[in-house]
Amino acid sequence: MMKEQLAIDGGQPLRTAPFPQWPIFDEKEERLVLEVLHSGNWGILSGDKVNTFEQRFAEFQGAQFATCVPNGTLALEMALRALGIGPGDEVITTPYTFIATASAALMVGAKPVFVDIDLQSYNIDPAKIEAAVTERTKAIMPVHLAGRPADLDAILDIAKRHNLKVVEDACQAWGSEWQGHRVGAIGDLGAFSFQASKNITAGEGGAVVTNDPELHEMCWSLHNVGRVPTGAWYQHERIGWNLRMTEWQGAVLLAQLERLSEATKIRDANARYLMEALDGVVGLTPLPEDPRVTRHSRHLFIMRYESEAFGGHSRNAFMQALRAEGIEPCSAGYVPLYRSPAIAATLAEGEGDPSAYPATEVAAEQTVWLFQYALLGDRTDMDTIVDAVLKIQRAWA
Repeated sequence: MMKEQLAIDGGQPLRTAPFPQWPIFDEKEERLVLEVLHSGNWGILSGDKVNTFEQRFAEFQGAQFATCVPNGTLALEMALRALGIGPGDEVITTPYTFIATASAALMVGAKPVFVDIDLQSYNIDPAKIEAAVTERTKAIMPVHLAGRPADLDAILDIAKRHNLKVVEDACQAWGSEWQGHRVGAIGDLGAFSFQASKNITAGEGGAVVTNDPELHEMCWSLHNVGRVPTGAWYQHERIGWNLRMTEWQGAVLLAQLERLSEATKIRDANARYLMEALDGVVGLTPLPEDPRVTRHSRHLFIMRYESEAFGGHSRNAFMQALRAEGIEPCSAGYVPLYRSPAIAATLAEGEGDPSAYPATEVAAEQTVWLFQYALLGDRTDMDTIVDAVLKIQRAWA
């Protein structure tokens, strides 16, 4: 129905070709997975793929250490637990993020405390953090949303003045840089995800990076059922999990890491081209660049939609129209966590009041995302996105 409504110039969608496939893989993944299969060493305790990936990923992120785990959610949880955060503690974070950021705090018994975002970046607003600090606050957990680093200068300054830890939720920020430094180990610990939609993926997977050898040893112990690196096999010094990544995942990630830098360059170049191309389009505004962000992984391309410029049509109607024109990889983005039933049930009265988070409310109502694989195409692909937007706008004028 939407295609018929919008196809005013001949009845066909503007774009019929698919965007680049995701995930990307080739003979490298196949060869490494077959190596694992035939070696018989399918787990990290006997194989070398995960250990090798940990070393290479730590180096890639400018960190001394990395510990791989089954997913990014557990990476966040393990980072908090490694810092000793638990019942009665508070962790300051943003409500405009995936549920794992808040649920990680809840799973260790702590309380997530939400601070509104900055609409220029969609990251936590540093100017509003200090007012949320209490005697129970133990950490700040900024999210590098879409791969765009949060304002780590301001966040680390607040943390230092209040003796707080900083856990970077870098689950969308592989290779991203703040002021020339790769994110993750700028704070005390950083968590990454390799879930299926991510720019580097093994279907699932995660990692925690740090420059602190004591924190690294704690993470290693927690992910390996409480063992210690120099201890005996049945020497368990603390209660931990079995959060060991399989050699299958390590093999795939080794191949994925090889092409990540080149793919990031392609995403970044296309994102910049798309920003310029949309510059003259009224009512659809990409987030502005920040010169302090010296590398952006571009996991998402985020835009603000103004219905007035599109004949009063809703954001959801606009996305339906985009899909009808063949621009399939789009989304309305996150529902604020204080609206999520699972999180709202843990909040005290008034803590989930939308009026306390005006910028997050704007983001929730006006945001349009393009997924990262759309940015792996060529300039013609970017042009079709702009052409579709203009076609919709003309049809609704």
